[in-house]
Amino acid sequence: MRLSSLSVILTLPFIAGAQRFVRFISTDNKEYYGDAILPSSTTDASKSKSARVITGDILGDFSITNQVKAGVEIPQWPILFYKPWTALNTPSDPIPVTAGYQTQGNFTSEMDYETELVVVIKKKAFNISDDEALDHVLGYSSGHDVSHRGWQIDRGGQPQPQYSMGKGADGWAPWGPAIVSTNIIKDPQTLNLWTKVNGVMQQNDTTANMIFGVKHLVSFFSMGTTLLPGDVIFTGTPSGVQLGKTNPNWLKNGDVVEVGLENVGTCTNAIKYT
Repeated sequence: MRLSSLSVILTLPFIAGAQRFVRFISTDNKEYYGDAILPSSTTDASKSKSARVITGDILGDFSITNQVKAGVEIPQWPILFYKPWTALNTPSDPIPVTAGYQTQGNFTSEMDYETELVVVIKKKAFNISDDEALDHVLGYSSGHDVSHRGWQIDRGGQPQPQYSMGKGADGWAPWGPAIVSTNIIKDPQTLNLWTKVNGVMQQNDTTANMIFGVKHLVSFFSMGTTLLPGDVIFTGTPSGVQLGKTNPNWLKNGDVVEVGLENVGTCTNAIKYT
């Protein structure tokens, strides 16, 4: 899950020189504030594909530069990848990080967090419609899609990412602490989800902002792949991850990551170098 790549966070029409303030992740994977550049045919900021970079504090002293950055495009279809079953972890055990992920040669570990809504399938599904999708869902849980951005992106065979090496290591999918039935959670697009690292809030959003909702994700996955009872789908993460930040604070040995989902509970796992 991601918010729109150029999501408007504030509009201050009375500040001289400013037009439409946006926060976005650019194609260089860094996060910026900017003045949205709109197509000539619209005043809708969501149609913006680029922005002039703003330096300084938009609530105080700032400057709109002539530097233009393009926002990351919202995908037309969900981007899917698989984690092996060995990646599954409990909601409380450590997240193991082996030597090859800690450092290799001259690069530093780039461990990141992603809180996600987890969907658990209850009956076989193949080529089903969006309208049929929730009938195949047992319930929901919270999950942590542990991600190493170095292996996923920097050493992923550019320009394409390498999801398996970046996300599929043993223990890199904590989830729980329960599967909450669809009898309790009738609408999965109304839930708050969050991440705390060492007690500090890093992500705090709602599943209402998912680009692709649960119905469509389940249906899309089933288009050519049979979903079986017990299959687990991690659905994507909101903004707030370290990827794209100007000065990222990557997870390190001993850091405690808590991911949570409203009406479900939390997973609290420590990073452990092995």
